[in-house]
Amino acid sequence: MTPEMLFVFSVLGVTILLFLSDKLRLDLVAMLALLTLLLSGIITTDEALAGFSDPIVLIIAGLFVVGGALYQTGVAGLVGRWLYRAAGGNVTRLMILTVLAVGLLSGFLSSTGATAVLLPVVVMLARDAHTSPSKLLMPLAFGALAGGLLTLIGTPPNIVVSNVLRAQGLAPFGFFTFTPVGLAVLGLLIGFMLLIGRVLLPDRQPDGEESYGVLNDLAVDSDEMAAAYDLGESLFRLRVRRNSPMVGYCLEETSLGANYHVQVLEIQSWLDDLRQIQPPCPAHDRYRIQAHDVLHVQGRAADVMRLAREQELGVRPAEEEPGRPVSAELGLAEIMPTPGSQLLGQTLQELRFRSVYGVSVLGIKRMGKALSGDPATVKLEFGDTLLVTGVWADIIRLQKERRNLVVIGQPKEMADALLDTSKAPLAGLILAGMLVLMAFGLLPTVTAVLLAAVGMVLCGCLRPQEVYRTISWESLVLIAGMLPMSTALQKVGGVEFIADGLISVVGQMGPLAVLAGVFVITSLFSQFISNTATTVLVAPIAYTAALRMGVAPQAFLMAVAVAASSAFATPIASPVNTLVLAPGGYRFFDFVKIGVPLVLLTLGLSVALLPLLFPF
Repeated sequence: MTPEMLFVFSVLGVTILLFLSDKLRLDLVAMLALLTLLLSGIITTDEALAGFSDPIVLIIAGLFVVGGALYQTGVAGLVGRWLYRAAGGNVTRLMILTVLAVGLLSGFLSSTGATAVLLPVVVMLARDAHTSPSKLLMPLAFGALAGGLLTLIGTPPNIVVSNVLRAQGLAPFGFFTFTPVGLAVLGLLIGFMLLIGRVLLPDRQPDGEESYGVLNDLAVDSDEMAAAYDLGESLFRLRVRRNSPMVGYCLEETSLGANYHVQVLEIQSWLDDLRQIQPPCPAHDRYRIQAHDVLHVQGRAADVMRLAREQELGVRPAEEEPGRPVSAELGLAEIMPTPGSQLLGQTLQELRFRSVYGVSVLGIKRMGKALSGDPATVKLEFGDTLLVTGVWADIIRLQKERRNLVVIGQPKEMADALLDTSKAPLAGLILAGMLVLMAFGLLPTVTAVLLAAVGMVLCGCLRPQEVYRTISWESLVLIAGMLPMSTALQKVGGVEFIADGLISVVGQMGPLAVLAGVFVITSLFSQFISNTATTVLVAPIAYTAALRMGVAPQAFLMAVAVAASSAFATPIASPVNTLVLAPGGYRFFDFVKIGVPLVLLTLGLSVALLPLLFPF
């Protein structure tokens, strides 16, 4: 091993450790690795920047736009409606249809997006079928991962391995080359869940009552959502007395949040000329407080009592006046930060959440349990869910903000405001056109995807200002930053070194053993770090191993793609696993005991099937 090779392996090892530690964003880690290799002279400036001009980055960016348009126009929601109508109350049929529906969506949308669309539907269907959501949500997550193998665009690892073939002057994988493999993995998943998984899946209700709603006929009542966050004892109505120090001041000037950890949700103003209190209206910072106004507030009882005492306010609990936790003027929504969200690791106070998004956070749940205390002082973690309230326009804007957060539940009142399927047929035609261009090779993949993305915007399926919010820039920078790592490994001979080591260990047992070794390496990495980053690193090793064995590389590269999508064994292996963790009431070991056997079965399937589809 040369000093240069040792240095690159050291950089790779530190990069993987930083990925695992989750101390820094993945894209920042990738950029640090890139800069280290560049400053050390291992790679040139052109080689360091080559990842940003790679067609794979443009393809994935375009697919984010296409997927966002399908989401916004309700095409994705149509699959959920079909699932609701077809499933009925049969749990077995419900499990099968859940895996098939999310698998179909994941063939064209991101697995995270597909899961987010169907998660509320599946929770409600579980209730209708009188079964625990934990019996269906893990199959939902695993189906999303397996569904990514149905098409070339289903998941970034597919495009990465196809790009390796193209870079070596070989014919890349076609759009439907992955389909037989994806169908086989989906079939294996369904069979496993019906025969073994349904026994291993816990029959467990999440702590607290989870409430979700996406479709009109599945949406829940806002009172249920409030009850899930234990808000009954934190909502109060305060009457402003004539001698209150707050009279005459704007709401912003009172600094109730900073001084008392209390937030004003609504205000009922008092009109002297009519001598009556008005219906509640949403609070805004410039509202000037008057005597006899009624403030609808949320906060801990002790904080509210201190506020009332010091500011001369009358107080009574909100439960004395039954009804909605907030008036019809305000919407409710349940949101969750995305895996790469800028919200993670910060408090709502530090983020100035209400100023930025125009909504107030009523409560936070972690691992299914409502957190006590002031929500503004809680550092957000991935997997947290937040119940927010605000005017309808701001709630609808949240639905379109998928860069930092995703709306995973809203009550009945929001369904009509959010559902707009007028452009759905047009979006479906553009998608079909893109698939035809790619399937028959009429245009290069990157051209077909960019053409579809631009078409979605020009036809109004996605507004121009929403385009950049649909793109996961962290994913793009991660890929562009990690591609030079593969270049560095190849330049110093690291790829050949690993491939030779793999062959020396299992090569005497034949190409099937080497293929299995490639699968195991990829699968181990993908349980803990990004499957895209794993594929970028392992795909060149798999290709080189195939060359060393003197066999065709297609089966080896396909094994990398399958293993990268088999992130079943830990709740942190993929964002979709984390997404269902709290709603399903799962624990870490639930994924281990179900995921590990499933990964081993997928390994066996790959070793048996891939050489038949892609002969050595």
